[in-house]
Amino acid sequence: MLAALLVLGGGATIAIGAYGRSLDGNLARTDAFAGLPESARPAQAVTGAMNVLLLGSDSRDPDKTADSRTDTIMVLHLDADHQKAEVISIPRDTWVFVPKSADGRHGNTMAKINSAYAWGGTPLTVQTVESFTGVHIDHVALVDFAGFAQVVNALGGVDLTIEKTITSIHEPHRTFQKGVRHLDGAAALDYVRQRYQFSDGDFSRERHQREFLQALLDRAASVGTLSNPVKLNSFLQAVTKSVTVDEDFNLVNVALELRDLRSDDLTFLGSPSAGTAVKSGQSVVLSDTAKAKALYQAVVDDTVQEHLGAAAPSRRPPPA
Repeated sequence: MLAALLVLGGGATIAIGAYGRSLDGNLARTDAFAGLPESARPAQAVTGAMNVLLLGSDSRDPDKTADSRTDTIMVLHLDADHQKAEVISIPRDTWVFVPKSADGRHGNTMAKINSAYAWGGTPLTVQTVESFTGVHIDHVALVDFAGFAQVVNALGGVDLTIEKTITSIHEPHRTFQKGVRHLDGAAALDYVRQRYQFSDGDFSRERHQREFLQALLDRAASVGTLSNPVKLNSFLQAVTKSVTVDEDFNLVNVALELRDLRSDDLTFLGSPSAGTAVKSGQSVVLSDTAKAKALYQAVVDDTVQEHLGAAAPSRRPPPA
C-alpha cells in the first residue's frame, strides 16, 4: 500500500483523482477504531502529521482473528511538512500490556503484542499499539499475506540480499543462497517469514521485512514500472485487492499528502529493544523502555529526524 501511494502521489493530480477513485473501490473496509473512546486515546499533537498502523496478517478478514497473529506490525509516521516519513517496525513478540478485549474474555494483561490481534482484532491492536507508544493512530492498513505474492509478481519480482544460505521451514522447503537473489512473490513471502535459522530470531525477520519493503518501493518506483501502463495497473490492482483499511481512509487524499515523497525520503528503523527473555513460559522481546519512550515521544512531537540526528540509520537497509 505504501508503494502504491507513493507511485500514485508522484503522478498528475487529475490522474490520481480519476484513477485513484476507481482503485479506492477495491479496498476492503473495517471499523478499525470500534469501541475506542477518543477520551482514552493519545491526542493528536501536531497538525498535518499522520500516523498509519501497518499490519500483516494471514487473513484479510479483520473480523475472523481467533486463530490469527500479525507477523508484521509497523507504524508509519508522515512528518507535518510531508517531506519525510519514518517506518518503525515493532517485533511481534514484544512484551507489552494488552488492554481488555471488547468481549471481556481476554487482555488486561502482559502478553506478546501480536496477541492483541487474535484477542480483539484490529481495534484491540490499535489500542495496544497506542498504549505502548503513546502515538495517536490516524489510519490502519491490513495486508493480506495471501495477496502478497500477487503484488510482488505484478512487479516481476524483487531483488533481495540473502544474508546467509538457509533452508525454509515451510514447504516446499526452498533453499535461499547467500547473495543478491531475484525472488518471485511466493519465494519473497517465504523468505521474510523465516526466523529460526538466525541467531537473533525475530529481529532478523523484522530486519528482512524492512529490507523487503525498501526493495518493493524501489521496484514500484522504477522507470520500468512507471513507464509500463499495463504493469503499473497490474501492480496497483493487486495491492488494493490485498489490503483492508479503516473506514475513513481515502486513497486519493492520502496519495496527495504523500505526493512529494520518494522512497529515499523514508527512514526505516526498529522499535528499540533490550533483548529477549522468557515470560510466562514464552520467549519474548523486551522493549528498551527509555529509548522507546524517547523515540515515540519524537513521533508525537513530529521531531523524529531531529531525534535521530547525526546517528540516524541509513534510509536503506545495511548490506548483509
